[in-house]
Amino acid sequence: MDKRQFLASAAVLGATAAPAFASKRVGQGACAASPVVLTIAGAIKRSNRGALDPAFDQLLAKHQVKFSQAYGVDLPLIASMPVVTIKPTIEYDARPHTLSGPLLSDVLAHVGAPGAGSTQIVMRAVDGYAVMTTLDKVHDYRMIVATHMDGKPLPLGGLGPLWVVYDPDSIPELAGKPLKDRFVLSPWGFYQMQVTEA
Repeated sequence: MDKRQFLASAAVLGATAAPAFASKRVGQGACAASPVVLTIAGAIKRSNRGALDPAFDQLLAKHQVKFSQAYGVDLPLIASMPVVTIKPTIEYDARPHTLSGPLLSDVLAHVGAPGAGSTQIVMRAVDGYAVMTTLDKVHDYRMIVATHMDGKPLPLGGLGPLWVVYDPDSIPELAGKPLKDRFVLSPWGFYQMQVTEA
């Protein structure tokens, strides 16, 4: 069977299997209507997808992510949340830039993550960078999920489409550090988050 014939057969099979698949998701919420740009798993109360599939979740599997269910977030959902704007001096060009997007805490609240405390958050970037922090730090730093810089969408292949960022100039424990050390909790190309209750 050639590749095109296989893909056509798979599409037909997928279309006929969709109603059965959808019936298994009762109570989990609807899947994202647009391409998923962020997958959140772990200690969350809402989900809209099942377990990681190593065959189709290639990047997640390569980064050794595992979950039995998760919430797939698309850009329209991110865009529907209240926007926060910050103007940090960023490490890449040592100049201030306007970054905007929802608070990371609002995104976490949407999926039913715990409200605060020492709950651990692991944030992963497409380049393999991963950083761990806590919900308290997410709130204290007023971290945002930036989608725009200087009024333009953050591109995939650049710093986007999502960048977890904060304004270290307004955080006393970071303001005195060298610029290159202020953004260690700030993954660009942010695409996955794992929530673990302490």
